[in-house]
Amino acid sequence: MMTSKRYKLLKRVLPWMVLITSIILWEAICRIFKVRETILPAPSVVAYALYKYFPIILVQALQTLYTTLVGFAIAVVFGLLIGMAIGSSALAYAALYRLLIAFNTIPKVALIPIFVVWFGIGSIPAILTAFSLAFFPIIVNVATGIATVEPEMRDVLRSLQAREDQILLKIGLPRTLPYFFGSLKIAITSAFVGSVTSETIASNNGIGYLMISASSSFNVALVFAGVAVVGFMGVVLYEIFDVTERRMTGWSTRTVR
Repeated sequence: MMTSKRYKLLKRVLPWMVLITSIILWEAICRIFKVRETILPAPSVVAYALYKYFPIILVQALQTLYTTLVGFAIAVVFGLLIGMAIGSSALAYAALYRLLIAFNTIPKVALIPIFVVWFGIGSIPAILTAFSLAFFPIIVNVATGIATVEPEMRDVLRSLQAREDQILLKIGLPRTLPYFFGSLKIAITSAFVGSVTSETIASNNGIGYLMISASSSFNVALVFAGVAVVGFMGVVLYEIFDVTERRMTGWSTRTVR
C-alpha cells in the first residue's frame, strides 16, 4: 500500500510528468512527420518565439492580466452580493434568477460589439466581457451554499433569538466558503476567456490582439506563444485560489487516496 509521503510526492510530480511527456510527444510528432511551422510549430519553436518576442509578450500579457483581474474583481463583488440575496431570500430568487439565467445564456461574443458602441475599443470592453463570463458561477455557488444550510440549524439559531442577518453571517457565509472558492477557480479561467476574446475583436492591446496580429502575418509560433502565456497565467491564478481554499476550508474536505 502506498505510504502517505509517497502519495503526496506522486501528486506533486504527476502533473509535471504529464506535461513534460506531452511536450516531448508534440516535439517528436512535429519532427518525425516534418509538420510545417505555419500549421503546428514544435515546442522548441514556440519556446524560441517566447524568447525572441519576450518584451512584447510581457507588455501584452500584463495588459490582459489587468483587464482580467479587474473584471474578475467586479464579478466577485456583484457575485457575492447577488448570491447572498438569492440564497437567503425566496423573493429575491424569484425576482432575479430567471433574468440571470437569460443573461448567462447570451453568447458573450454577441455583447462585445455593444460594449464597443458604448465605450469604444480598448480595456473597458475586455473588462466587461471578463465580468460577464465570471460573475454567474460565483452567484450560483454562493446562493447554493447559503440555501443549503440545514433547516434544523436555522431553527436552533432562531430559538436562541438570532436575527436573520446573524444567521447569514455566522452560519450562511462560513458554510458558503467551499462553494465560493470552487466558483473562484471556475470564474478566473472564464474571465481570461472573456478578456482574450474581447481583445481579439475590440482592442489594440493584450494577448488576444497580439495573437490576431501574429496570425495575420502567419507567425503561428507567436500565436502559440500567446496561448501558452494565457494558459500559464490561468494556471498560476487557479493554483493561488486552490491553495487559499485548502488553507481556509480544510475543515470541509477529507483526504482521498
